[in-house]
Amino acid sequence: MAAPAGWRQEGNLPVELTGFVGRTRLLASLRQRLQESRLITVTGIGGVGKSRMALRLAHQVRRRFRDGVWYVDLARLQDPAMVYHTITAALGIADQSPREGSDTLAEWLAEREILLILDTCEHLVDACARLTEDLLGTSPHLRILATSRRSLNAAGEHTVAVPPLTVPGEDLSDDPFTNEAVELFGTRASAVVPDFTVDEDNIAAVAELCRRLDGIPLAIELAAVRLRTLSVEQILALLADRFSLLAGASRTALPRHQTLRAAIGWSHELCEPAERLLWARLSVFAGDFDLDAARQVCAGDALPADRILDVITGLVDKSVLLSFATPAGQRYRLIDTLRQYGGEWLDKLRETQDLRRRHRDHYLRLAELSEHSWSGPRQVHWFNRMRQEHDNIRVALDYCLSAPGEERVGLELLSALWFLWVACGFAREGVVYLERALKASPAPSRERCKALWVLAYIRSAQGDMAGALAAAEQCSTDAVRVGDSGAVLLATKMQGTAAMLQGDAKKATALLGVAIEFHRGGRELNPGLLPAIVELSMVLLAQGEFEEAETLLADCLQVCRERGELWLRSYAWYVTSLVHRETGRRDEALVACKEALRIKRRFHDVLGIVLCVDTLARLGLEAGEPERTATLLGAAQANWRTFGLPQFGSPFFTTEHEQCVKECKKLVGDAAYDEAYAAGARFSLGDLVEYALDDLDGLDDLPED
Repeated sequence: MAAPAGWRQEGNLPVELTGFVGRTRLLASLRQRLQESRLITVTGIGGVGKSRMALRLAHQVRRRFRDGVWYVDLARLQDPAMVYHTITAALGIADQSPREGSDTLAEWLAEREILLILDTCEHLVDACARLTEDLLGTSPHLRILATSRRSLNAAGEHTVAVPPLTVPGEDLSDDPFTNEAVELFGTRASAVVPDFTVDEDNIAAVAELCRRLDGIPLAIELAAVRLRTLSVEQILALLADRFSLLAGASRTALPRHQTLRAAIGWSHELCEPAERLLWARLSVFAGDFDLDAARQVCAGDALPADRILDVITGLVDKSVLLSFATPAGQRYRLIDTLRQYGGEWLDKLRETQDLRRRHRDHYLRLAELSEHSWSGPRQVHWFNRMRQEHDNIRVALDYCLSAPGEERVGLELLSALWFLWVACGFAREGVVYLERALKASPAPSRERCKALWVLAYIRSAQGDMAGALAAAEQCSTDAVRVGDSGAVLLATKMQGTAAMLQGDAKKATALLGVAIEFHRGGRELNPGLLPAIVELSMVLLAQGEFEEAETLLADCLQVCRERGELWLRSYAWYVTSLVHRETGRRDEALVACKEALRIKRRFHDVLGIVLCVDTLARLGLEAGEPERTATLLGAAQANWRTFGLPQFGSPFFTTEHEQCVKECKKLVGDAAYDEAYAAGARFSLGDLVEYALDDLDGLDDLPED
């Protein structure tokens, strides 16, 4: 099974969907500059090929960077405060600590040899400048390659301008057949019309067309698409008319900006009316989207739902939309420059607010469906799906938090996605959004109560016990005022979780017991019944009540098997392994812990993985493998820091860990321990899981998406 992004050291570079043409000297110059400088910003106008240049360079140099090349797309990010969260998500850092995001990111990058690509920074220049200065100051082996329409003006920055492609006539000695603009047109044209070639009959028209388009790659590619229905000469004639119509339309715009807008506008005019309307409406999406989302958000008013697929097909044929396959089905994306153009038309149509609301409503429905389905047999599907929709969820949340009167809906959306924040690696981001939304909606309500217990849940996972208790107590108080008995019980459960992590066994037993009795037999498996059972089992374990703990866990595993639930099942197996170890059944403990780890590798569950690895380290020590134990401890601690606060800072976990370290050092000596520990600390999360399992048996026994 493919590991989630961030688990492997090689990085997350997107596949190059089209061949790269020209720019040989510029690429060589950039490679040299990248050796000499730690921050390079590739600048240029929209459509000139900055992103393609950065990706081509990244693919060429990826082997130079021990810990990979990592790509972060900032084009659709609206809130500068989310830059750090976007980067940590792209790196696969499941940062759930209560620390500042910049601290966590800097610590993760500190010893790694990485090339970080920040694509499309111009609308977030100040935030990106601060970020690059901070990270480069604390990460000596980090290099950053940014793309932007303007310089970041950051300390140590070197800018490299990407000019348009050379066009025939700029160099009198240049052979027009080998000119890079002509070559690009010919390459893209042959993809549209397979038997098309640039020859003696059309070279003059192709050369003039490339000159008219100022050598701007996006404009040339859009023109090449028209060869399905027009000859080169006809395209040139129509384009000349288009440019004459737009002459003087914007006296303040740079000539090449006018050229690009003219080329896009010309392509826009050649679209059917329904295609233009859909182009505008699709601009509300961030990142990629599927057909159902397009139908739900964009259909209506001269664009029936049953026509959406045909219209999308037309936009794909015209290279306005990118189309690509994923395991979950076909997805679509607007190129950023074309998305901005569509957004301008949406404003002119006065549909922007309505479409943003419809976009939000669609993702609210999807969030509610995923919440209701989370504890069932398609849990892995919903894990992958909602991570895929992360960019669109952000846009929907931004709308709720910026549009007057939408605050309560924002609370609904945030709360429905509790599993995204807790189980999918976005805890810090969830806290930021929840705190903003709760501040914007201070009056007690059912929506606010749910948001409060979700906040308590996330904070407890972060190790922020004081914050978790404060949110749970406020939830309980508000829930009594508004008559929400369900929220009272969930607040009680969250208070029990905090008590368990604080080591208050008596309080935890009482509170978690109440939650279990209320939820037993009901449908609220998560976050009510199952987590409470697992946590109470841990409390019983700590008190030496092994038989009672094992009975509870057996019940939990049975419920999970019946319902197809995997995420909590892995935690039940983990605690079962602790019970087995404490009762002298080491082999059974090893089997249970590995079973937990095999499930956890399907989720970006850094917390669960490092908990299991800590246990495997202890089992390895008892089996007489101290060097392996030291390696596992080093890998676990490095990834604990990625997650947040090691062992939650909780005595329930720290006491056992410290004892294991002490015994391991005693057996192998400090020097050998430090060497093995350091080797483990260099593992990626994916490498750690494979090393910890040391076999891959049983993976095929788990249900698929």
